[in-house]
Amino acid sequence: MHVAANILAVGALVFIAHALTALFSRARVPDVLLLTVIGILLGPVLHLVKPSNFGSVGPVFAAVTLVILLFEAGLSLDLDVIRGAIRPTLLLTITNFLLTIGAVSIAAHFLTGMSTHLVLMLGAIIGSTSPAVIVPLTKKLNMAQSSKTTLFLESAISDVLSIVVTIGLLNSSHLRQVRIGSMVGQIVASVTIAALAGAGSALIWSALLHRVRRLENSIFTTPAFVFVLFGVVELLGFSGYIASVTFGAVLGNIETFQAGYWMNAFLPSEAITLNEPERVFLSEVVFLLKTFFFVYVGVSMQLSSLQTAYTALALTAIVFAMRIPAAWIGLDRSTPVHDAAFVATMSPKGLAAVVLASMPLERHLPGAENLQALTYWMVFFSIVFTSILSFLIERTPVARVYCALFRRHFGRVTSAAAPVAMKS
Repeated sequence: MHVAANILAVGALVFIAHALTALFSRARVPDVLLLTVIGILLGPVLHLVKPSNFGSVGPVFAAVTLVILLFEAGLSLDLDVIRGAIRPTLLLTITNFLLTIGAVSIAAHFLTGMSTHLVLMLGAIIGSTSPAVIVPLTKKLNMAQSSKTTLFLESAISDVLSIVVTIGLLNSSHLRQVRIGSMVGQIVASVTIAALAGAGSALIWSALLHRVRRLENSIFTTPAFVFVLFGVVELLGFSGYIASVTFGAVLGNIETFQAGYWMNAFLPSEAITLNEPERVFLSEVVFLLKTFFFVYVGVSMQLSSLQTAYTALALTAIVFAMRIPAAWIGLDRSTPVHDAAFVATMSPKGLAAVVLASMPLERHLPGAENLQALTYWMVFFSIVFTSILSFLIERTPVARVYCALFRRHFGRVTSAAAPVAMKS
C-alpha cells in the first residue's frame, strides 16, 4: 500500500505541475514557488516526506536536474547575443556578488553575533543566483533575449563564485586569514577550463551525432553524454555546470561555426545539432525534473525558530536592496528600462546555497547550525521575493517605481512589447 501511495503521489504531482504551468501562463504566478510550497507542506509541515527518505539519491537527482536544465538553456542561446552579453554579465555578476557579501556579512554580524568567518561564508553562499529558478521564470517574462541571456549566464557563473569562495573561506577558517589570490585563480581556472572542455566536447559530439542516431533508442544519448562531460570535469576539479552550459551553447550554434571559415577547417561536413524530436523530448525531461526538483527543495527546508525566520527575512530584503545598485552598475546602458527593472528583482537562491550551507556544519564550526537555518530560510524567501516582484512588475503599477530608478541611465523604455503595467 505504501508503494501504491507513492506512485499515486508521483502521478498527482505531474498533473499538478501542468496545472501550475497553465496558471503561470495566465496569471504570472510562478510554478516554481508553488511547487516549493508543496514540498514544504509535504516535508517540514506535515512530515510526510523527509530529505533522508531520498538517501544519497536526493543530491544526485538535484545535480542531474541542474545539468539538464543548464544544457537545454544553453541550446537556446544565440552566439551573437552571447557575445553582447559577456561584458554586462561579468560586471553584473561580480558587482552583485561583492555587494551581497559585504551587506549580508555586516548585517548578519550585528543581527546574529556570528563570527566574521561565518558571516562572510553566509554572504558567499547567498551571493549566487539559481539557474533552476531563473531559466523557467524568464522564459515566460516579456524581456529582450539579451537580458534573459545575461541573467542566465550570471546564474551559471555566480554558482562557481559561491562554491569557490565559500570553500576557500571554509579552508582558511583555521588559519584566521583569507587567501584572495588563490580563490581568484581557482575561479578563473574553473570557468576557463570548463568552458574549453564543454566547447571541445560539443564539436566532437556534433561530428558523431549522425552516427549515434543509427543506434536503436538513441534519443537520450545526448543528455547521457552531457552527464559524462559533467562528471569528468567535476572530478578534475573544475565547474561541470559551466561545461554543460558551454556544451549546449556550442552545439546549438554549430551551424554558425560551420559558416565561419576559421572553424569550418576543423569541423567535418557532417557536424550537426539536435533535431526537433530530440529538442521536444529534452523539453519534456526538463519539465519532469523541474517539477520534482522544486518539491525536493521544499522538502529539504528546515523550519526552525521564528527569530531565525525574521532575521532571514531582513537579510533577504537587504539582498534585494543590493540588487538594485548591482543592476544599475552592471547592465549595459542600452538595456530596456523595464528589463533593468526585472533584472533588479532576479536574485533567487537555490540548490547551490542549500548544499554549501551544510559544509560548515560538517566541519563542526561553532554557529554553523544557525548559518544553515538562515540559509534555508533565505532560499525560500528569495524565491518568494523574486516571484512576487516579477509578477508585480509584469502586471501592476509597481513597474513604474522600479523603472523610475533606471529611466535616466538606460535606453528604451521597453523591449519588443511593453508589459501590461507600462502601457498608457
